[in-house]
Amino acid sequence: MFTDNRKSEGCDTKNRPYVVVNVAMSADGKISTSERCQVTISGQQDFIRVDTLKAGSDAVMVGIGTVLADDPSLTVKSEALITKRQKNQKEPHPIRIVIDSMARTPPDAKILHKGPGKRIIACSKRAPRECLVALSPYADIITIGEEEVDLTSFMMTLAEIGIRSLMVEGGGTLIWSLFEKGLVDEFCSFIGNKIIGGREAPTPADGEGFIRETDFPSLSLISVEQIEEGVFIRWKV
Repeated sequence: MFTDNRKSEGCDTKNRPYVVVNVAMSADGKISTSERCQVTISGQQDFIRVDTLKAGSDAVMVGIGTVLADDPSLTVKSEALITKRQKNQKEPHPIRIVIDSMARTPPDAKILHKGPGKRIIACSKRAPRECLVALSPYADIITIGEEEVDLTSFMMTLAEIGIRSLMVEGGGTLIWSLFEKGLVDEFCSFIGNKIIGGREAPTPADGEGFIRETDFPSLSLISVEQIEEGVFIRWKV
């Protein structure tokens, strides 16, 4: 399905899903190596926590960089959590969303094929039509934004289709863009007991970054918890 949503100005950011960003990072603040190789940072207990958060969300979202680097499925893994969702008259898995301005998602990506449920790919008006056509059998394509996806308007669109809670799993460019536009409500991070290093290794919030201290988003600490050999920190934005 193609939807050309042309709303781009005057968006009310209160009329959007509750957004929780969840990341796992090394002790030195890296989410993968400088070669963008996927690294196992947390253990089984944190995997369960993340699966529970995902199962409790209406949708889960990643950027195209994460799809190309990690090829995630974004499915709920626990059969018990899937059963609970179904008892609550929900699909087994939350709606899976890719922010992909130029429609670079491979048609055979796991996110489009593994497990039942709705998928959405958000693209800009610059996306090649042949790419949109190739992806349209597997996902709803929402075209919103001129040069890149208009995240603020897209969040309003998600609210309009009934998405009230949204989990964001990466990557750093998407996460920074959401912070920059004031679209994050919680920031949850598991800090593992590894040092990755590398000046080019990605961090939880890459992108252009903030220059002035007055622009830095302010966080309020909700909780700190030791999980195995790491620490889970939950912040309110």
